[in-house]
Amino acid sequence: MTLSAGTKLGSYEILAPIGAGGMGEVYRARDTRLERDVAVKVLPEHLFENRERGARFEREAKALAAVNHPAIASIHSFEEVSGRHLLVMELLEGDTLRTRLAGGPLVPRRALEVAIPIALGLAAAHDKGIVHRDLKPENVFLTKDGRVKILDFGLAKLEERPPRSPETTGASTHSAATEPGVVLGTMGYMSPEQVRGGALDARSDLFSFGAVLYEVLSGQRAFRGSSPADTLSAILREDPPDFSEAGVTVPAPFERLVRHCLEKSPENRFQSARDLAFALEAIPLDAGTSSSSIGGGATRPIGALMPSRLLRPASAALALAALLAAAAATWVYGRRPAAPEIRFAQASYGRGTISSARFGADGRSLVYVATWNGMPSRLFLKASDAPDGTTLDFPRAELLAISSEGEMAVLLDPQPGHVGLFTGTLARAPVTGGAPREIAAGVSGADWSPDGTKLLAVREEDGRSILEYPLGKLLYATSGHISHPRISPRGDRIAFFDHPLPLDDRGSVAVLDLSGNKKTLTGQFGSLQGLAWGPGGDEVWFTGAERVSIRALRGVSLAGVMRPILPGVGRLRLLDVSKEGTVLLARDAARMTVLGRRAGEAQERDLTWFDLSFARDISADGKTLLCESGAEPAGALYAVGVRGMDGSPVVRLGDGYANALSPDGAWVLASLPASDSPIDLLPTGKGVARKIPISLAERGVPVFSPDGKRILFTAREPGHQRRVYAVSLEGGTPVPVSLEADMVRAMAPGCISPDGRFAAVERARVGVLLLPLDGGEVRPLPGARANDVPLRWSADGRAVFVRAGARVPAAIFLLDVATGRRAPFRELVPADPAGVEAIEGVVLSSDGAAYAYNASRVLSEMYLVTGVR
Repeated sequence: MTLSAGTKLGSYEILAPIGAGGMGEVYRARDTRLERDVAVKVLPEHLFENRERGARFEREAKALAAVNHPAIASIHSFEEVSGRHLLVMELLEGDTLRTRLAGGPLVPRRALEVAIPIALGLAAAHDKGIVHRDLKPENVFLTKDGRVKILDFGLAKLEERPPRSPETTGASTHSAATEPGVVLGTMGYMSPEQVRGGALDARSDLFSFGAVLYEVLSGQRAFRGSSPADTLSAILREDPPDFSEAGVTVPAPFERLVRHCLEKSPENRFQSARDLAFALEAIPLDAGTSSSSIGGGATRPIGALMPSRLLRPASAALALAALLAAAAATWVYGRRPAAPEIRFAQASYGRGTISSARFGADGRSLVYVATWNGMPSRLFLKASDAPDGTTLDFPRAELLAISSEGEMAVLLDPQPGHVGLFTGTLARAPVTGGAPREIAAGVSGADWSPDGTKLLAVREEDGRSILEYPLGKLLYATSGHISHPRISPRGDRIAFFDHPLPLDDRGSVAVLDLSGNKKTLTGQFGSLQGLAWGPGGDEVWFTGAERVSIRALRGVSLAGVMRPILPGVGRLRLLDVSKEGTVLLARDAARMTVLGRRAGEAQERDLTWFDLSFARDISADGKTLLCESGAEPAGALYAVGVRGMDGSPVVRLGDGYANALSPDGAWVLASLPASDSPIDLLPTGKGVARKIPISLAERGVPVFSPDGKRILFTAREPGHQRRVYAVSLEGGTPVPVSLEADMVRAMAPGCISPDGRFAAVERARVGVLLLPLDGGEVRPLPGARANDVPLRWSADGRAVFVRAGARVPAAIFLLDVATGRRAPFRELVPADPAGVEAIEGVVLSSDGAAYAYNASRVLSEMYLVTGVR
């Protein structure tokens, strides 16, 4: 039933219908809570007639919402309101690719601008284990501001209706499952394995992509027949006609790429969407890409050009300059390459992390905050002709801004907050020295007006991020968070990063006028760190990532036209831009290492697996470490392995996330990075791996029971709050073993007491709770504090090891369960503390004598870049 304008669905007010299809009716609506327009899809109720089916839909919707990429339409929430099930999505303005193709095929240059974002979006989803299954021109959207968005990602899998005979070659075929033997997709774009009802993986999407790209270039469908049967036969047995038959000329590399996508056998196609994206980016079109390029435009794959970690600091500036200049020369955007004019000068030489920096009022001196060589964070002043900075006599603080009059805005006693941000007490102080004057508490960002008389502040209050300008006047608020606010040189606008979720640095660039009216200038980027106004005040410059760990410097005009300024070589971070156009950049080298020590040893050893490694569990005897790697050599699905604490080589056991070691060390629990993946039981020695399917929603990390005979995990059934479930190692139906306690989100290896009666679980801002596994009531662990994290029960079951807070060094305490007595046990700090921002994932043997932990290290180099336009 079509809803009329003005209808209220919870906090959503229906404004107008947008469209309807097999997956429900879509409306433009107003989210009255966040005061924004959204798209609300009212889903067919037959999807929820069965409880298990409805739960599966909810799991899939949440998995889709977790995929973060500018080319994938964002899902804000999945809600049930007044008996209706709603999928609340990003509202898009524009047309589908199908509508655009009604005007004829696209020229190769324009086709490339559409194809690259689609391939990158597919890669992001495939990395999460999600396959689209129904890619077609109707599911690709071209926004009015020049972006490409993939729609209905993975939702074709969710509609569970009996198959019906399609009447046209464009009809969709749906089914109740995705097991082999099931046909699902849209005729004309299905892969041969879809037509046969075979098992599908990411390579099926690449075939559909090839069919779409063929149509984009030729204006005709790749596979077409006079009947549905003829179309299916063409997919299985025929190749598409040559482009020349459609009267279009396509560059030979482009045509070869399309043919490669449309290979009948999955083994003969591209093996990943990321490989496909690289191949697209390498197509040498003479026309390049236009200045109105969609989705950030085409970039060359430059990750292989990263300078060696063994380069001496003295040569780092030259290496980076040459590398960026070469990369910039390949980043064609319909403008004259600026690479020969760009100059790089290294501006820091310490070993550690630079957290913030600004030009002084003269536009040449620098003030920055760094933790050099493992020393505490300090403020430094660097004169324009000085080789390095001089320490300022100032308390621990984070620098937020410097006024035109030379006054600093700083955060005193800064505490880690949202990703890359700190929260503390806002204060003002002259750069030349003097005691800081406190102004406001709970601040995470600030900037000065151009004349240096007024302050802007971003504060965290009641779960919201609030922007005030001038200080005390509310201008904008969000349930997500605001970061990197900057007032324009003319003082008439405020630019900032608008993050939809707390504790997440993905988001978009937005501007406010002085009446609080917001305009979003970009789509979503990941890893947004660093924003400033361009020298003319007509553009906002920022650093963000379309790919993991690759931040590029971009500019976006107030009309939303985006252009590249410097390509991403590793993790570039914009710190500031002077009035003359000199760019202050940091280049961050991030590494997650694993350090550990066996019982009786005097020193820790490096147990890192590749350059992105995590300690996940340690055997009770302290001899074996369970580890996980997310580095590129580990593969897109991560990798699970075990190694001896003596530093012996890693034995790779399989793909996925590592969860827990069995008490006897013979088995490992793992899972693939997808919401509905089964629990994998992997042998560390002899044995046969097997899968344990789990159909419950919101499943937490699985752990072993102390006797090793059961697997325990938190999850939620429809109609119930979260609780702990147990399942046999042989599989079967999970059985609830605790009362409902929605506050309990996850368990860690070693958190089950030796007698199996209690789980020690973390509750944010509360501390450690004891959750009975026999149906009793949850109670606090005596002696626990609000920032404690449980690590493991002692072998005798009388105490729990906890870690206090998130600071470095990491303080470990032993809490007596009966008395609450809190005894210091150990402090963990790397022998080389330079650049170590956090110690995470501490794992202990049952006596605490052996341990391992993750050390997050960021080493920064600062550069002055001139000649950038």
